[in-house]
Amino acid sequence: MTKLTKNQKMVSGKIEAGKAYTVEAAASLVKEITTTKFDASVDIDVRLGVDPRKANQMVRGVVSLPNGTGKQVRVLALCTPDKEAEAKAAGADYVGLDEYIEKIKGGWTDVDVIITMPSVMGKLGALGRVLGPRGLMPNPKSGTVTMEVGKAIAEVKQGKIDFKVDKAGIIHTSVGKVSFTAEQIAENAKEFLATIIKLKPSSAKGTYVKSVYLSSTMSEGIKIDTKSVGEN
Repeated sequence: MTKLTKNQKMVSGKIEAGKAYTVEAAASLVKEITTTKFDASVDIDVRLGVDPRKANQMVRGVVSLPNGTGKQVRVLALCTPDKEAEAKAAGADYVGLDEYIEKIKGGWTDVDVIITMPSVMGKLGALGRVLGPRGLMPNPKSGTVTMEVGKAIAEVKQGKIDFKVDKAGIIHTSVGKVSFTAEQIAENAKEFLATIIKLKPSSAKGTYVKSVYLSSTMSEGIKIDTKSVGEN
């Protein structure tokens, strides 16, 4: 039988087997059961009753978390010279066009989000093989292809995130850090869940939100009562 570590013993039993918690209770509990020495991310996993293979059941969207993500988001702005000053003023970490396109072709992807303009998208077509698998390809639906470059950069820096359901019908994202207050974690989680509920496809039948779990890096998952999130 595997021996529990001191930290595992400390948190063992804090999560009641089979119990589903409210978002607020889960947010408090996730702070209690996290014993990492670093500031762990708080993650949420939502299993939906959709078939992502069907185009009319794909769930994808963006949400601005009221308390941000707690992460330093590295932004690359691929824009024309007339937009460079605007991008830099908004806080973009890298600003340019052709030189960065060449860097990406060489395999450089040391960024979290790429913001670009409609007129530049033609140049990005050749980067699909590099950016696609990493989820970095700009998309008008996520607000990363826009003429309002500065506004888009500021929103991403402040906590706007892009999400979509995976092949298994699950949406996974971070909604903060353990250093956040329980109230901040709960507010972020509730805003994220409310956005998912608004995106419910009309073609989705039966239970839409099947399960919701909140956890931190290396912690146990805490089951959230789906009735408390407003869909069921």
